[in-house]
Amino acid sequence: MHVTVPSGSGEWPARSLLGRLSPPARQELLGRGTEVRFDADALLLRQGMNDRHVLLLLSGLTKVTAVVENGETSLLAVRAGGDTVGEMAAMDGAAPRSATVTACGPLTARVLPDGALRELLLRRPEVSMALTAVVADRLRWANRRRLDFRGYPAKVRLARVLVELAASYGTPRAADAVVIDIRLTQPELATLIGAAETTVHKVLRELREEGLVETGYRATVIRDLPRLRRLADLVDQ
Repeated sequence: MHVTVPSGSGEWPARSLLGRLSPPARQELLGRGTEVRFDADALLLRQGMNDRHVLLLLSGLTKVTAVVENGETSLLAVRAGGDTVGEMAAMDGAAPRSATVTACGPLTARVLPDGALRELLLRRPEVSMALTAVVADRLRWANRRRLDFRGYPAKVRLARVLVELAASYGTPRAADAVVIDIRLTQPELATLIGAAETTVHKVLRELREEGLVETGYRATVIRDLPRLRRLADLVDQ
């Protein structure tokens, strides 16, 4: 499966919140709040803050990170145009932000003030059901990561994460190559797959030597997606 991240075209990944909605419900959601543009590396939301607004991403990519008990920063997820960020604090209404959201590059979002999302969910069951489905997808993704930790070695776990990122956020390059246009550091990849940074360094070197990936400052290129899928123990689609 391949999903192209939009650049403001009005089309969003099918499994994102905006991608799941009917045109009338989508237009109503898009009519809420104020459109704001963010530069690369801008902080959209900060862990521990008590603000309650929600960001509806229209274009671009973000990284969701959290500082864990030992003081290290853990990469939790990537979110793209069509997704929301900040909805947990908005719906809970009591706990502070559980994560920090940072722009991977220039992006556009609509800022929904406190209460706007809840009011729409109560009035529009379709939006409520779509957001529930999105949250369920995110939980399944987290559960797969936990199962991967127990069932696969680090190299296979990394391959599985790269294949999923390519499916959701990749852009075809040529033949079987796909560009994941997200700057993911080795410590971030280590937290995603539950491995030591030295292990990720070794595995990435092996994947490069095998002609499967190229790594750069702002992007990762999968040079042979079918072969990487086989390494990841995933059925080709």
